[in-house]
Amino acid sequence: MSENAIISEKENNVPTTKWHRFLWWLSTAEEDLIKTCVIDRNRYAIVGMTVLGTWLFATLAWTYFFFTVTGSWLSAMPLGLFMGGIILTIDRALIKGISRNNKKKFIPVLFRIALALTIGLFMAQPALLYLFDKEIKVQASIDNEKRKREKRASQDTVYASAKKQLLDQKNQIETQLSSRYQEVSVARDRFIAETDGTGGSGKIGLKAIAQAKQREYLQLDTDYRILENQLKPQLASIDSSLSLIESNIKNEQANFEALLNNGFITRIEALNNLVSNNTAVAIRYYLLVAILMLIELMPVIAKILLPNGSYDEKVRLREELETTLTQNNHKRELDLKEQFNQTAFEQDGQFVQQFFEVSASERKEKMKEQISVWKKENDRSLNDTWTDLKRDMMMKQEE
Repeated sequence: MSENAIISEKENNVPTTKWHRFLWWLSTAEEDLIKTCVIDRNRYAIVGMTVLGTWLFATLAWTYFFFTVTGSWLSAMPLGLFMGGIILTIDRALIKGISRNNKKKFIPVLFRIALALTIGLFMAQPALLYLFDKEIKVQASIDNEKRKREKRASQDTVYASAKKQLLDQKNQIETQLSSRYQEVSVARDRFIAETDGTGGSGKIGLKAIAQAKQREYLQLDTDYRILENQLKPQLASIDSSLSLIESNIKNEQANFEALLNNGFITRIEALNNLVSNNTAVAIRYYLLVAILMLIELMPVIAKILLPNGSYDEKVRLREELETTLTQNNHKRELDLKEQFNQTAFEQDGQFVQQFFEVSASERKEKMKEQISVWKKENDRSLNDTWTDLKRDMMMKQEE
């Protein structure tokens, strides 16, 4: 045995562990072929490690995403494992599609990179929410307060017309009462001034003029009280309507505030506001997005960058072999069917020929019998005899 053959046999007989076989499965390598490729064993193990890293990252990211939605780790974990499995399947499909034959085809590779970027960009969001958790909670609280103010402003706008109408009515009534009360107050002051001698006639005491002013004051006071009693129910009704509007606004505000939460969309919006308002956070945000997207792109990048080796050549040759064998087997099967059909045609032709040869003499005898009957029966025409012969002895064409 030659030295090269001995070395090759030793290399091919290197034991493989379950870990290596698992990594090869992740990298979509065929175990029977990769075991005989010494250099490519490590290459495809590296690709498998990148797929494993992406798989774990996707599982953790999706688990945290579902936790932000459901608030329960028990519900989030199986959903995260399920979505992580889907990402694993997609990644294996992507790297399986990048082979020796289509690496130089720009459009398929570009499509795979675009798909990986889309998945990576979405998966980066839950990771960023986790990394900026404290800052996002503060920003979300600020955003929720802003939403409360905007809700209150919108409610005030909705009820502004009704409140203005009620307040205008209330102001009119209060103005009317104030005006009448002012008249009462002026009459009272004039009456008092007349009694103490400081105004009017200058006489002290309840004289005729003072009594007249007293009657005028008392009449105005009586009219004022009657008007006040008449308008009090209207004021009470207006105040009740205003209180009801305010109560509705408070209830709607409370219901709105109860809907505010720290869900996924709220946190994403808080993250966007945080990035747009803080340059330091924005720089680190984009750096983290780039890093997290590279994690998703790792399997595709690794498969594209790693050089072709003996495994790729064996895959190509194996595919050609299987293709050739499939085509040859198909051709052989087609030839056999053609031969079967041709032999069956020949055998059937011989059988038909023999059938006519054997039946020829019998047909003649049958014809003679029919003619003899025609001769004996005077009421039977030759046409009737010919019709019976055609029906009983002539062959029909095959359909």
